[in-house]
Amino acid sequence: MSRPFDPERLEEVTRRVIEALPAGVGELEREFRSTLRSALGAALERMELVSREEFDLQQAVLERTREKLEGLERTVAELEAKLDTRREE
Repeated sequence: MSRPFDPERLEEVTRRVIEALPAGVGELEREFRSTLRSALGAALERMELVSREEFDLQQAVLERTREKLEGLERTVAELEAKLDTRREE
């Protein structure tokens, strides 16, 4: 589930882009800032980004799932080994 990009981060990215512009663009800054913020916001929303918190949470869930899967694989291998031993007897 994605959430809109953090407005504070969007403002920070916008500020950095504007700071990187040549000095002669000063009079167009206000209009450019508004246009850039809108364009960046729309682009970032299409990317379906997730927060770091959500990413970390999903990573932890994946880790636990992987551990459970590895445990199940060991159990199946042990059961198969026991079954093979019984067949040999």
